[in-house]
Amino acid sequence: MTSLRGEEPKDSLRVWYMTTGEAGTHGQARGLARELSANAEERLIRVNRLWSLAPPALFSLSLFGVSLVGGRLEPPWPDVLISCGRRSALAAMAVRRRSGIPMVTVHIQPPTDPAAFDAVVVMAHDELAGSNVIHIDTALHGIRASALAEAAAMSDPRFAGLPHPWTGVLLGGSTRNTPLTLADARRLAEHLDALRADSGGSLLITPSRRTPAAVVDLLSARYAGDPTVFLWAGTPPNPYLSILALADQLVVTSDSISMISEALATKAPVWIFQVAGGPRHASFLRNLLAKGLVASLGGAAPPERRCGVDSTPHIAAVLRELVDAKIGRTTARPDPREP
Repeated sequence: MTSLRGEEPKDSLRVWYMTTGEAGTHGQARGLARELSANAEERLIRVNRLWSLAPPALFSLSLFGVSLVGGRLEPPWPDVLISCGRRSALAAMAVRRRSGIPMVTVHIQPPTDPAAFDAVVVMAHDELAGSNVIHIDTALHGIRASALAEAAAMSDPRFAGLPHPWTGVLLGGSTRNTPLTLADARRLAEHLDALRADSGGSLLITPSRRTPAAVVDLLSARYAGDPTVFLWAGTPPNPYLSILALADQLVVTSDSISMISEALATKAPVWIFQVAGGPRHASFLRNLLAKGLVASLGGAAPPERRCGVDSTPHIAAVLRELVDAKIGRTTARPDPREP
């Protein structure tokens, strides 16, 4: 039989990942889904904000108030449904009820009704307990060891000739309630210069989409004419993966849980440049500092080189065991639309 979706490996799972599209939720759900199946399918949704305030039990009865941006919510249903974000959790509950078949449902971040899922994946600092709750130290993501090894082998011609050690600098940016300011940028530059005065080498700096243009302009002006500084100006390709793979040490701004988590997937020591942030970021960072996984830039104790820390493969392995227990196999179900 030939699936209407094309050829799939016989041992593959049918996996959907569902979010409302925010970068933090989308990246985690996609990373976990693709660890389970290279053919994982996205379901991008929008949920009416007023409807999302309904009690979870009521919401789970219907997909009213949910509109699709990408994909479809109809058979063939998935073996594994991954959701991330509160509104996506409500929609996932409704999909599970509508399907009427066994499927493994997993939600990332604390949902309104944890008991509605087979597994709930939360950060170590989240105050949520239960037999189906799994705590992790770093956020889920799609940066695999194989991709880092490939990027390291390919190198990056833009870094050619820059003296080692290479200090990769991953810039986050303003969050909903806290801007990344010019004062932050000046303070960061002072710490980076002190770090280089101690260890020498070069800076490999990459802004993100959230980095304010004024911050990039300030750093560009400060390091203009310095042959030992690479600052990405936005011309493709993005050097982010190359910096992760090649840097001898990494500096990450504390506003980005995802970038800190991706940096920790490498073996490079990780410095955290602390900026103002909310309690969630502070709790996340406190846990990493307490476990010695990172160090504060400008602090007394430097970070140590360690094995890569990556929660994603572990969670994927747990989900495969759940599929075996609940569905009875790790192969994809036959497509009911096939002849």
